[in-house]
Amino acid sequence: MAKAGAPAAKAPAKAPASATAAAQPPKKDIVAQAAGSQKAAAPLDLTSLEARLKDTEAIGVMTKIALKNQVDDLLDQFRAFYAGKLKTTLAELRRPYDLLVLKVLSLLQDSDPSLAAAIAASREAIWGILSDPKKFATI
Repeated sequence: MAKAGAPAAKAPAKAPASATAAAQPPKKDIVAQAAGSQKAAAPLDLTSLEARLKDTEAIGVMTKIALKNQVDDLLDQFRAFYAGKLKTTLAELRRPYDLLVLKVLSLLQDSDPSLAAAIAASREAIWGILSDPKKFATI
């Protein structure tokens, strides 16, 4: 009977340790989710995002110029698409948009994580503006 008591004593000792270890990551996940939902709930401010991109030191001047040119080219593609001059689909325009966002995120993720998070949280809202002709006309 002593043998049965000893493993039983070890099992409860392990359970609280594993429960503590298992409890910590979900708390971090909950905090991350709460922070993400707060950012997602905030209204999209393209002007603010643009200003933060211009002001960040995480991206060099030449890279900022190159990014601006890529954004301008993408916007020109959307203008041509909505004018009927570009024979493509919105689904085909989504790819260069996604690539551009990923490029910006990769440039920011280490040096300006708050701006990267703001852009990531705004990704679908920005696409919503680009993919809606009426909303696109307002930018």
